[in-house]
Amino acid sequence: MNSSMVRIIIAHIMKIEAVFLLLPCIVALIYGEKEGFAYLAVAAGSAIGGWILGFKKAEDKTLFLKEGCVTTALSWIVMSTIGALPFYITGEIPSYIDSCFETVSGFTTTGSSILNDIESLSHASLFWRSGTHWIGGMGVLVFLLSIVSLSGGSTINLMKAESPGPSVGKLVPKIKASARYLYLIYTAMTFIETMLLIFGGCPVFDSITLAFGTAGTGGFAIRGDSVASYSVYVQWVITVFMILFGVNFNVYYFILMRHIKDALKVEEVKYYLLVILSSVIIIFINVRNMFDHAGDAIRHTAFTVASIITTTGFATVDFDTWNTTCKIIIVMLMFIGACAGSTGGGIKVSRFVIIAKTIKKEINSYIHPRSIKKIIYDGKPAEHVMIRSVNVYMATYILIMTVSILLVSFEGEDLVTTVTSVITCFNNIGPGLNKLGPTCNFSFLSGFTKLVLMFDMLAGRLELFPLVMLFHPRMLKELVIGKKRR
Repeated sequence: MNSSMVRIIIAHIMKIEAVFLLLPCIVALIYGEKEGFAYLAVAAGSAIGGWILGFKKAEDKTLFLKEGCVTTALSWIVMSTIGALPFYITGEIPSYIDSCFETVSGFTTTGSSILNDIESLSHASLFWRSGTHWIGGMGVLVFLLSIVSLSGGSTINLMKAESPGPSVGKLVPKIKASARYLYLIYTAMTFIETMLLIFGGCPVFDSITLAFGTAGTGGFAIRGDSVASYSVYVQWVITVFMILFGVNFNVYYFILMRHIKDALKVEEVKYYLLVILSSVIIIFINVRNMFDHAGDAIRHTAFTVASIITTTGFATVDFDTWNTTCKIIIVMLMFIGACAGSTGGGIKVSRFVIIAKTIKKEINSYIHPRSIKKIIYDGKPAEHVMIRSVNVYMATYILIMTVSILLVSFEGEDLVTTVTSVITCFNNIGPGLNKLGPTCNFSFLSGFTKLVLMFDMLAGRLELFPLVMLFHPRMLKELVIGKKRR
């Protein structure tokens, strides 16, 4: 284990977080809030800690697979524990475990909250709370790769660990340029949404925080009713951009480079849009009678479907009051999630497409034993390593979810609350059902249950394996000793 390189990257992360923590200080200065001093103190501490940690340079700057996974997991844990400090120091969230839960939920773009009175928070904390979505949406390590050059044959492993999906590739030959393109597209789309919201009469502060939540597909809003009290125009803008941010960002790169044919070949996006359209139609038919006008029914249905499948978690209505058919579709969408390479969570549409094609191939092999057919994905044969990774991911996913549900069941809540608490956190969605519906929060859960759900949020955001590898005895031993093994 090249522990010195792990140390250097974590030092970079602490410095980057210190810079981001200065933004709430500016907001506090604008609104004349004393909470800004807490953010300034944490920013200074994070910067100093990063400088001390990175003072001794690494002799070997190569970064391989296991270092990439362990570094990613450690970076997100460090980032969350530091990011939670301002909430705790200001007293706006008195419990540090609750502060960590809110921060982990923010960075992982989950959107599950323990706050009973969101609007009582200072503007600085509201900005930081929503800002964690934007930072975590594309990934802080991807941001690091866009500004810092790292040597070694596998620096892409940092991007792989943060970027959701079964496979992650370079947009251009150099990983640094790929990371820059991703952040350029991400920032541009966030800016456009912010401007559209402001144009529609939404206050500037609200527009920025809503755009952060939409871009990161996170779901933290600055009002207690989420997005319900905003105008119809604002709700439709957010609906469209939730769907857009759930699309594989490779598609936007192809469009930017005028490779329209390559963009149209991305098979996953077609199924993603098909699932959205089908879900909207079915739910609309079931909820039409609950609204006075068909326009309201289609708006709330489209918003809810977009919010759930992209794992954003914003809400305009309490969908927990809808009938069983609608709630079953919503739970299914929680599992499906958005596209690979987007800011959305969940299992990802691409994995379901590959699984469906694998099943079809297996059935055909029974019918035609001598036939030899390959799985075609995006117009070319799917590599065996991709199919294997999907199968292993699903097995690990089911195992972690089962154990998590068992552990959360000790809380003593009803079945729906227990199961959906894990589903919503593991898939980085936000609201669940019953006691954890859109109008509820996670504050009543015990500290132990919150720790389990925080693990699930991190595991879901980091595609399981980086966090699982971190707790492997051999990895912990090598990390402490610093012994290099390839």
